[in-house]
Amino acid sequence: MKNTKDQSQDNYIKSLMDISRAITSDLFHEDLLKLIVLLTAKMIGADICSLWLVDDSRTPPKIRLKATQAIDPVYVKDRSLNMNEGVVGHVMTTRKPLIIKNVLRSRRFKEKDMAKQLGLVSMMGVPLKLEDENVIGVINCFTSVAYDFTETEINVLTTVANQAAVAILNTELMVKTRVIQEELEARKLIEKAKEILMLSRNLKGDEAYRWIQKRSMDSRKTMRQVSEAIILSDELFQEHKH
Repeated sequence: MKNTKDQSQDNYIKSLMDISRAITSDLFHEDLLKLIVLLTAKMIGADICSLWLVDDSRTPPKIRLKATQAIDPVYVKDRSLNMNEGVVGHVMTTRKPLIIKNVLRSRRFKEKDMAKQLGLVSMMGVPLKLEDENVIGVINCFTSVAYDFTETEINVLTTVANQAAVAILNTELMVKTRVIQEELEARKLIEKAKEILMLSRNLKGDEAYRWIQKRSMDSRKTMRQVSEAIILSDELFQEHKH
């Protein structure tokens, strides 16, 4: 463990500021998650830091490994757990931090073979908790030597986790909003292009739509791009007429 118990508060505050800055910057989802685990590992002095998020697209929901700064394929492989499974599930369901001095001796820790291979000993897991107490995931930190996590370290990681939870939720909402916005814009353009085709080629609505669809497939362009081209050529035609 790189950090000692008497590490100055200043270092923690600086690390927290680094993380806050990273979290509030305009990053895409995956980049944000990677940055959170990198900065957290550096701040706590952990050998492996990982971030798990609830995957609501599954029924019942699972909790999935989304980011880690570990590069060992043993750890990085696609991993998902049931909501109450292992240490991650325990932190999810209790909504409280969990500390294990030696993961190899813990009945709760399931992945002992992986821990042996990677030389992991102590761990701390904290929930990613929103203001409404809803937990969206878990951050885990592992050390390669037996270590007693201090109260300060638990508090610092909890603060980071709560900040991260808000940032992740906001980024997800932002991405969803952007996707919805683009979808609505595309629909408007397709409708406009349909009207132009109906007038210029004397087509019915569904025929005009199929014409755009076929042109899209033949040219390997999106229906939005085809529609934009139709609108542009019509504008140029109208200008030329006048």
